[in-house]
This record gives sequence, structure tokens and C-alpha cells, in this order.
Amino acid sequence: MTRYEPGTEEYEAVVYDLDGTLVHLAVEWDVVAREVEAALEARGVRVADPDLWGMLERAGETEHEAAVEGVIAAHERRGARESRRLPFADALPHDVPVAVCSLNCEAACRIALEVHDLDAHVDAVVGRDSVATKKPHPEPLLTAVEALGTTPERSLFVGDSERDEVTAERAGTAFRYV
Repeated sequence: MTRYEPGTEEYEAVVYDLDGTLVHLAVEWDVVAREVEAALEARGVRVADPDLWGMLERAGETEHEAAVEGVIAAHERRGARESRRLPFADALPHDVPVAVCSLNCEAACRIALEVHDLDAHVDAVVGRDSVATKKPHPEPLLTAVEALGTTPERSLFVGDSERDEVTAERAGTAFRYV
């Protein structure tokens, strides 16, 4: 039986954000931020603002991205195994190709999709570490759209954050908030 979200039939492909959209990863982000801050400070990098994604960017500027990425990804993979399926996941499957484009690492995305039996309904996964840039840069979303064999103009991106909306705008796709 095919389920669909009303309004998606006008698109050739649907791309979803993961955390907060299809599932909720069981990650204590403030704990992750403290561990990332400690990892950076242990490497002599002063952290002025303990914003997690800002620290990840700072780590890239100081050649410590692999260490920081390792801390974040470990929490995400664990959180994916213990994640909770969200009601919007019940919209799957669609009659059009589906992808996930997430700020989470690709491995965590795949784990969460498998845990909740969504993996068979998702044709492509683009995580934070799948391409060189991160949302809100359009590259991750454009990579997902390309993997589905369609164009941004014929694609819908579904997400739960302003970052997702900005990503869709920059990529030229339609956007719908969860």
C-alpha cells in the first residue's frame, strides 16, 4: 500500500531531512557540544562560542575536523540505534523516488532508516560527511536530487528547521516544513 503526503504528487522526487523530520535521534546535543569543546581545547584550540556546528566549522579551519567529527558521529550513530520514529515517517513510501539529506553523518542516517524499516523506501542518503559542504550550502541537497535523477525544480525538500528552508531556497527546490 502506497502512502503519500498530500501535495507531493506534483513533484518527481521528495527529499527529507532526517532528525526531527522522519526520526528523532536520541542524542543529548549539549553533552556532544561539551565533548567537542573539550576535544578542541585539548588540541590547543580556544573555543569562544560553544555552538556545536560553529565548533565543527572552527575545527575544519584548524585541521582538527576529523577529531571533532569522530566525537559527533559516535553520538549520532548511538542515537540512531535508540532513535524514535516520528509520525511524518508514516508518509513513506511514495510513488516517486525518495532521498534523505541530513546534517547528521551518513552512517547515522542509514542506521536510523534501518532501525525503523524505512531504508527500503529511501533511494539515496546524503549526510554531513557525504559531500564537502554542509547544509545550508545547497550542495548536499543538490547531490540528493541528482542521485534521484531529477531536477531541483521538480523536487520537494521536507524539513524541520530554518537551515533546511534556506538549503531548499539556495538549491532551488520547493520546501515544506514538518
